[in-house]
Formats: sequence, structure tokens, C-alpha cells
Amino acid sequence: MSVFAADELMDYDEVLERFDVVMGLEVHVELNTASKMWCGCATTYGGAPNTHTCPVCLGLPGSLPVVNGKAVESAIRIGLALDCGIAEWCRFARKNYFYPDMPKDYQVSQYDEPLCFDGGVDIEFDGESYRIPIERVHMEEDAGKLVHVGGAGRIQGADYSLVDYNRAGVPLMEIVTRPIFGTGTRGPEVAREYMAFLRDLMRALGVSEARMERGNMRCDANVSLMPKGATELGIRTETKNVNSLRSVEAALRYEICRQGAVLSSGARVRQETRMWHEEGFTTAGRSKETAEDYRYFPEPDLVPVAPSREWVEELRATLPEPPAARRARLQAEWGFTDLEMRDVLGNEGALDLVEQTVAAGAGPAAARKWWLTELARHANEAGIALDEVPMTPAQVTALQALVDDGTLTDKLARVVIEGVLAGEGDPAEVVAARGLAVVSDEGALSKAVDEAIAAHPDVAQKIRDGKVQAAGALIGAVMKAMRGKADAARVRELVLEKLA
Repeated sequence: MSVFAADELMDYDEVLERFDVVMGLEVHVELNTASKMWCGCATTYGGAPNTHTCPVCLGLPGSLPVVNGKAVESAIRIGLALDCGIAEWCRFARKNYFYPDMPKDYQVSQYDEPLCFDGGVDIEFDGESYRIPIERVHMEEDAGKLVHVGGAGRIQGADYSLVDYNRAGVPLMEIVTRPIFGTGTRGPEVAREYMAFLRDLMRALGVSEARMERGNMRCDANVSLMPKGATELGIRTETKNVNSLRSVEAALRYEICRQGAVLSSGARVRQETRMWHEEGFTTAGRSKETAEDYRYFPEPDLVPVAPSREWVEELRATLPEPPAARRARLQAEWGFTDLEMRDVLGNEGALDLVEQTVAAGAGPAAARKWWLTELARHANEAGIALDEVPMTPAQVTALQALVDDGTLTDKLARVVIEGVLAGEGDPAEVVAARGLAVVSDEGALSKAVDEAIAAHPDVAQKIRDGKVQAAGALIGAVMKAMRGKADAARVRELVLEKLA
């Protein structure tokens, strides 16, 4: 495995002074249809290996595929949302290649007749707009999954490999851009923003969960360099199956620096696929085939797809509010600053959760606070997505209501969250079971303050002498004695009244 050391890479800014970056992004999106692309097998994530299979998705002799109508509908909606034209007639093709995780040894895809074509979207980023031209959106099927046993879990060094065909045949959309020019020094960041746009769009359309960590959405990132002033595209590399927003940006940045170093040494960039390693580098895969190498030919077992114009227009009417417009509307409604909104958008799933919490009755600031602090921390520690945290927007709203009516302080609310996450019930039930309500009994508070003053006469004298800032020590003593259940502001008032 040949790896460029960090000091062998060309400095990113130096590359951009000498070359223009040209990117191309091929994004695969698994659809969330109930059944597979050509058969009735379930698409449920997980399950015992090879239990969601049948003769069709295993490609056994004599089996015949039938196209999934829901997948075609989803593909048309994706195409319309990306401002694509929708073909009046198209068909499938066989892409011949050795796929160790696809038993047919070919993939049913679309070649020269995609369902959706010639679209484009504008990506807004840091006040600038970047046009991403879409060449096509075509339908195909996913492959199975290889599991390498032994070694480090990679095929290199493994003792043997197993294959799980549960994923084989799951509907897959491939969204292919044309070469992307003009991103200047921001190319990798623009690519990341484009991926975030697609993720949000797929969820808004309801066609995919678009969870990159599960492989629902993954990116093949192409990049090449052109010397300044050149008109001919450079030789590109294709970094395969990058599965996080951060990795898309990092993989492109690495390849730009690596290709800069290769070209500056007088060598040629090799047209090839490359593999991204989360440690922060790419390694060579295989030499990149051309379309001729795949020996495409029309799929003889599937009828062409010819969506009527009336159906296409019916589907156009179902398109949701565009994600960018939705974000702008919510930011205005919530009164968030650009930085606050960026924090929400930077936490996957947070936008939906904050919106649902606000809809349930909480204030936007409180909703943002709980989801981006305590609950985001829990998600990170548990290694789960934010929307998998076992606390609902309604429960967060109920928690904030207890803070607003004085039953809880923020500190006590954090303890209540621990109880909800532990499965002890709704916030009110946790408060009752753990006895967490703020003590509002004036007599009890006054007694606790008197005891604190008596126990710390030196601190009390400082306050009498005018050093008001010393009150914090007495407040802390009272809070400790009352297990954090006192109203700190009221305790401060009592301390100062008694020592005035």
C-alpha cells in the first residue's frame, strides 16, 4: 500500500496557485422502498445474513425481475427536485463487471437512457452561490456486502471472506454531476455542502433515510487538476464510497494535494479508483475502466419505463419545500443568528428535532439548547445518531415547561434528562420519583442560609465588610446542603438580606 507522507504532499494553497480544480461527484442513494428493485424481498436494514433473498435477487437461472413502481416514482421525484428533465421512454442495461458481492456477475443499471437528465442546483455557502450541474439521475440496484474475517477486517490479510446478499437488489439511485468548475479555493467545502444538500433533500422527499454511516448515501469523489490557463481536463481519480460529509471534504483536499505533488514532480496522474482511509489518506484501487470496458447492453428481461406526462406532473405537485428555503424560513421564524443556525445544521438530524420541539410548544432557544448540549453529548457518548436518542421532542418540551414554571433549575433539568434516557418515564415522572423539584419553602431556605452563615463566619464577615462577591461561597454551601434543589437567585437574596 503506497501512501504519500504528509511532507510529500503539495501545500493546498500552492496547488491552487498553479492549478484549477475540477470536481465531479457521483452520489449513490439507497431508496427506502419496502421491497427490492426487482423482487418482493424486504429491504429492512440488518437481519440475519442472507435471510432477505430469493431466486430473483440471487440471480438464479429462470428467475425474472419486475421493476419496483415505487422506486420509479421516487426517482422521478428526485429528478424533478434537482430540476432535471424526465425521459418519456427509457430502459435498463446490463453493466458487466466482476462483482464478488453480486451473484449475477452484472449489475442492472441504466446507461445511455437515464430516467432523469440535465438538471442542476445552486448551493449557497458563506454568502456565495455555486452552481452544481446535474448530468443524470439513473436507477440501478445495490450489491451485497462482503465481510472479511481475520486480519484487520480488510481483504488484505483476511483468512477468508463471507458475503451477505440481504442488500443485493435494494433500489439505488445514482446522481451524477457534470464537471464542476469555478469553486476556487473552496472546492472540497462546496462538495461537502452539496452532500449535505442532497441528504436534506432525500429526507424532505421521504425517499431515503440518507444515513451515510449506514451506507444509505455514499459518494464517489472525482477530482482532477488543470494547469492555470489550460483548456483540456486533467486525468482524474475517483475516490470510492466516501461515507461522511467530513470525509468527502477531507478526501478531496488530500487528492488535490497528492495530485499537485505528482504533477509538480513531472509524473502523470494515473486514472484509477482510490480508497479513502479515515486516518486521512487515499490509496490506489484499480485502474478506472471506461464505459466500453463494461460492455453495456440492453437488459432483455425488463420492459422499458415510459412515465406519462400526467403522472410526472402529479408527482411534481407532491414536491416539498426546498431544503434551502425551509432553512431560511425557520431561521427567520426562530430568530437565530447565522452562527446559531449553522450549529443546528451542523448536527445531523438536529433541524428536524428542533422544529418538532418548537411545534410541541417549546421556545426555539430552549429547543436548540437541549438538543445541541445534553442530548448531543449523550448521542456522541452512546455512538448513535441524534434522532436515535431515547427522548422525544414532546418530552423535551415538557422538561422545558418544568424549568419555565420554576419546578426545575437547569442543573436539575440535566438530572431529569438522565432519568428520561434511563427509561424512568416522562420528565414529570422522573421529578416525582427522584424528588428533584426546586425547594420553594421560604422557611427551609432561610434555615439553610442561617446554617451556612454560622458555619462560615469568616465569609459572612467579608460580606458585611462590603465584599459582596464572597456571597458565592455561602450560596454554594446552601446548594450543596440542599442537593442542588434550591433556587440560587433566591438564596443570594436571603444571604445579602441577612448580612446587610
